[in-house]
Amino acid sequence: MNSSAHASSSREHVDPAFILVHPQMGENIGAAMRVMANFGLTDLRLVAPRDGWPNEKAEAMAVGSPLLETVTVFDTVEAAIEGCGRLYATTARPRGMVKPVLTARQAMSEARGVAEAGQAPAVLFGAERAGLPNEAIVRANAILTLPVEPGFTSLNLSMAVGIIAHEWRAGDPPPPEFKPLEAPAGQAEMLGLFEHFETELDRAGFFYPPEKTPLMTQNLRNIFTRQGLTQQEVRTLRGAIKALTIGRGKARVVRD
Repeated sequence: MNSSAHASSSREHVDPAFILVHPQMGENIGAAMRVMANFGLTDLRLVAPRDGWPNEKAEAMAVGSPLLETVTVFDTVEAAIEGCGRLYATTARPRGMVKPVLTARQAMSEARGVAEAGQAPAVLFGAERAGLPNEAIVRANAILTLPVEPGFTSLNLSMAVGIIAHEWRAGDPPPPEFKPLEAPAGQAEMLGLFEHFETELDRAGFFYPPEKTPLMTQNLRNIFTRQGLTQQEVRTLRGAIKALTIGRGKARVVRD
């Protein structure tokens, strides 16, 4: 039933394989394809999907995901995990097995080390109705579970895939297009802001009684340093201080 060639010895594993064991709904498979593509994961393996493969509903839900071209299908879990160095079995229920139990974050952090050591990590996901069978969990090195609400543990298959895919990439830096638009203010710029603000406050009689001036100055500076101001924000604040102290050339209106 293997629908595309899969030779673990000829494929260099960097990212983990996600293995869906007996998935039922094509829509969930397609949604899993989409979210895996969102996080740059390309190794999706299906074990005996209930409705066969290819699946029109999965293709419609995947909406152009490249995983439609790379997915591999197997008859058994044993065939699907061939070549994998460390297996994580997802489950929301204790199975009475003596195995390490990890959160998604812990498991994917460990999996990064496994991949860097040249081994191939893989995550097993169970069917929508009943989850993974015990015989599949027995093959795993560790159990991966999520801190879901005890009274409502059922999680959509594609959502579970998305959470774990996110944790795999969680250590990566944000995309470069989200870099700060303005450089952070330097120490000299911050000092100029402090002195400007404090000079005007002193002129207005804010620091009273005089012996409390050091503590009040310290508190004011802490307010600004916590914010991580940019250069533009410092310039804006200094302009605001100036406007409050000398005005903008407009007559002041006094209201009763």
